[in-house]
Amino acid sequence: MATYVQSPPSEAFLEKSSRDTDWLGEIGISVSRYSLVLILLWIGMQKFTAAEAEGIKPLISHSPFMSWMYAVLSVQGASNLIGCVEIVVALLLALRPLSAKASFVGSVGAVFTFLGTTSFLFSTPGVIDHNYAIPLLGAVGGFLIKDLVLLGAAVLTASEARIAIRGTK
Repeated sequence: MATYVQSPPSEAFLEKSSRDTDWLGEIGISVSRYSLVLILLWIGMQKFTAAEAEGIKPLISHSPFMSWMYAVLSVQGASNLIGCVEIVVALLLALRPLSAKASFVGSVGAVFTFLGTTSFLFSTPGVIDHNYAIPLLGAVGGFLIKDLVLLGAAVLTASEARIAIRGTK
C-alpha cells in the first residue's frame, strides 16, 4: 500500500496565500468600520427624536450603568447625550484614512457603546420569552442580540487601527 506524504507548502504558495488573506481582511475591516459608522450615525441622529427617546427609556431605566442619567437629565436630554456620543464615535471611526489614532479612539468608543447596549440583554425585562419549553429571545432580546456582532466589529477595527499606529502594518 502506498503512503503519501504531504509536502509543506511552497514559499510562493505561502506568499500568495498571505496576499489573498490580506486583501480579504482589508475588505472585511473596511466593511466593518464603515458599517459601524453608518449604524452609529443613523441611530445617533435618531436619538434626537421624541419617539427614540421614549423607545430607549425602558433600556436606560433598567440599566445599572446608565439609569443615573434620568436623575440628572430629562428623557430627551439623556437621549440627546447618547446621540451626541454615538455621532462623535462614528465621525472618529470614519477618520481612519486620515488618522489611525482618531479611528482607534472611535473604535474604543464603539466598543464601550456596544458593551453598554449588550448589557441591556441582562438588565431589561422582556429579553427572554419564557412562554416556551426552551427560553427564546423576546422582541427586546431579538432587537439587542445584533449588538454582539457590532461589538466584535468594533474590537476588530480597534485592533486594526492600533496595529497601524504601532507601524507594524
